[in-house]
Amino acid sequence: MSGFTKRHSTKRHGTKRYVAKPSVVKRYVGLAGTAIGVLAAGVAARVLTERKVVGRRRTATIEPLGSLRAKPRVVVADDSLELYAEVDELDVTAAVATPSARPPTLVFVHGHALNLDCWHFQRAELRGKVRMVFYDQRSHGRSGRSRPQQCTIDQLGRDLAAVLDELAADDPVVLVGHSMGGMTIVALADQRPEWFGSRVVGAAMISTSAGGLKAGALGLPGLPGRFAHKLSPAVVAALARAPRLVETGRRVSADLGVVVTRAYAFGGPVPGEYVDFVDEMLAATPFGVIADFYPGFDEYDKYPALAALSKIPTLLLCGGNDLVTPLSHSRRIAEQLPTAEFIELAGAGHMVLLERYGEVNAALCRLVERAGAPVE
Repeated sequence: MSGFTKRHSTKRHGTKRYVAKPSVVKRYVGLAGTAIGVLAAGVAARVLTERKVVGRRRTATIEPLGSLRAKPRVVVADDSLELYAEVDELDVTAAVATPSARPPTLVFVHGHALNLDCWHFQRAELRGKVRMVFYDQRSHGRSGRSRPQQCTIDQLGRDLAAVLDELAADDPVVLVGHSMGGMTIVALADQRPEWFGSRVVGAAMISTSAGGLKAGALGLPGLPGRFAHKLSPAVVAALARAPRLVETGRRVSADLGVVVTRAYAFGGPVPGEYVDFVDEMLAATPFGVIADFYPGFDEYDKYPALAALSKIPTLLLCGGNDLVTPLSHSRRIAEQLPTAEFIELAGAGHMVLLERYGEVNAALCRLVERAGAPVE
């Protein structure tokens, strides 16, 4: 790999890090700047068309997207990083549970470059009916900024364990993960298989993977125009050395970013506020954070850990037009979990939890019922 060297971290993490030579940094910074101008000229007409079409499809929601809040909670991870969390408590006057079973707590784990607000429609639907825990993954949202060497899927699994210990210590739990959040659940299953079937009584894996997901094919939110979706970890390492240029490019190409966000996050036309909502979460994630996590996707391989999930009711759900974590990854998980409920939502994209929230919510309610408590 000319111009780059691999740096290995401690044996505990075993994560490859890429360090770019100064000349390579300048080269890719120049290319990124040039790409902004070229792409701006090439897709300006499409931006205007997209804005007109999507703008006509705006719709009012009962609560503005991302506005649902609860009292802030703090969870301290095993490396002393503070994770931001919120808990929606069970309304005992509205909830219905079987006399012999305590309703499980639902713990929601969001994906890369998003934050806990992405679960807006699930939170709105289930609020008061079950106890729910939401938290921002390290370096995301309101959580503390992590050291780069701790930005691994394995560390996210340990973070999830800390959240369960702090906010759901005495409750059976149903884990709900989207994209990198689903990978986090699999990492926990790898680290704590004895919890599955006892403490963890159900799991929902939405638009995710258990391995073989190349970082260069993920699509990279936050790059200028969000068009550079085939970058290697080495190129990302180079761009991370020039954060000012990248962040400036993100602001300059904001309209282009909206178009590409719609193309990569959604499978078809959606209300304009959905696109803006996702785009704002992506734009709020510093490029350095994106770069910190990026190499880990290439190294992630946890298929053996799926054995722990075979002990519990599991939901696998993915959009048929998911360009980020393609449907083939969910199908491969389903092959190893034949008792799981597997749902393909034809035509939906990666942000299926927004795009087809009604069907996602219904599937989650069925999962909670399978885990031992009806939701009404």
